[in-house]
Amino acid sequence: MIASPPTPPWALALVERVCAEAGAGIPTRLRWARRDRERSSGVTRHATGYVGIVAGSDAEDARQTLLHELAHWIAPPPGRGRRGAKHHDRRFYATAFALYARHGGDPAAALEREAARYPSAIGHARALGIAGADAAWRQRRAALRAARPSRPLRVLVPEHAVRLARDGRWHVCATCGARIVGVTLARLLRARRPTLRHVLLTRR
Repeated sequence: MIASPPTPPWALALVERVCAEAGAGIPTRLRWARRDRERSSGVTRHATGYVGIVAGSDAEDARQTLLHELAHWIAPPPGRGRRGAKHHDRRFYATAFALYARHGGDPAAALEREAARYPSAIGHARALGIAGADAAWRQRRAALRAARPSRPLRVLVPEHAVRLARDGRWHVCATCGARIVGVTLARLLRARRPTLRHVLLTRR
């Protein structure tokens, strides 16, 4: 493995240990860079055998970022034939959280760092039974509810039949001016006698 000069010895040892435990080959190239910021970032390219880390000032975050990329390395992305498979799916997080537990620190802290970048990690962590996942899920739900506007909706334009009109490149309802897009627009364009009705609501 070719490693860039700034790569710390602990990172080299961690790469070798994780790959040996997984029975995976070691990346051909490990690039390590430092930036004047708290958080780290990383990338893994299987085709070229490359793992790159841009490390911030938070040492635990840098370690977890390397473990995250190693999870990608030892659990290659799903092939194109797997419908619905994503870069950070349940399969990936099963590998990643196992690495965090074995080579990281507190599982709850690891989940918090992961969710700060990828909120969807919370749902996967709950399904995998990761410590602290239920609490993190409840906290996120509460935060999302608190962020919603508290003002009640009021009727701006009462219920009416949708009449299509053009406003530049958009289709709009001629009565209320609301844009008509997606499935609703397709239905109206197909219908000989449009019967769709809607109400225009506002929080203002």
